[in-house]
Amino acid sequence: MTAPPQHDFNHGILAETAHRPWPMPQSAWVMTQTWHDLLFAHWPVSADALRDKVPASFPIDRFDNQAWLGIVPFYMTNVAPRFVPALPLMSSFPELNVRTYVTVEGKPGVYFFSLDAGNPVAVGAARTLLRLPYFTASMDVETRDGYVHYASTRTSAGGGDAEFVARYRAVGPVDPPRSGTLEHFLTERYCLYAVDHSNHPYRLEIHHPPWPLQPAEAEIRVNTMADAAGIRLPSLAPLLHFVKRQDMVAWTPERIPNH
Repeated sequence: MTAPPQHDFNHGILAETAHRPWPMPQSAWVMTQTWHDLLFAHWPVSADALRDKVPASFPIDRFDNQAWLGIVPFYMTNVAPRFVPALPLMSSFPELNVRTYVTVEGKPGVYFFSLDAGNPVAVGAARTLLRLPYFTASMDVETRDGYVHYASTRTSAGGGDAEFVARYRAVGPVDPPRSGTLEHFLTERYCLYAVDHSNHPYRLEIHHPPWPLQPAEAEIRVNTMADAAGIRLPSLAPLLHFVKRQDMVAWTPERIPNH
């Protein structure tokens, strides 16, 4: 795709905090990212099917006693450490996540089964520094005919057959999620959870404005992303939302004591 402009990060998001479920960390944030043309595709799944694939220290969240799995393609810009300018070849690339939802110590967050990205340097850094399950992929993203056309094929050795080919678009106005709704449960989460190289659980906090969700439609031609994680999706149409843009900042990870 034609990359959105660099150096356009919206620092005004740092003053937009009333929606947060807990205060921002007192320490300094360390990284910016801007997410573009994002699709939330969610399926209801059995919590039992997820349990042995999520560390035992992370309780799986349910909404009305139902667990969910999300597949989230998007394109990133402004991926850069604080005080470091974004560089076109390093700070702009597609990403595709497979995720579910957990809560630790009262803080709802995201647990990732995989994160595919079109930047091998970013993949190596995230795997080395954060032990996140990043994989390299051959990815193509293009906007034409009113749709985002997205194609991703995992190329990491040993990463399994993980492919996603779809086109999607917004089909309604922006409608930020309201507290207590399924949309809020699935999207309004301000941290991720993972385990470090010592197998100790950690939390990495993030901040962004409320999600500017729009209803969406999608034609998904190929989707083996969940299968690669050992999870079978139900034969149901996914719940779909589109986000044109979201700016965010992230902090360094912190170990979770007594876990």
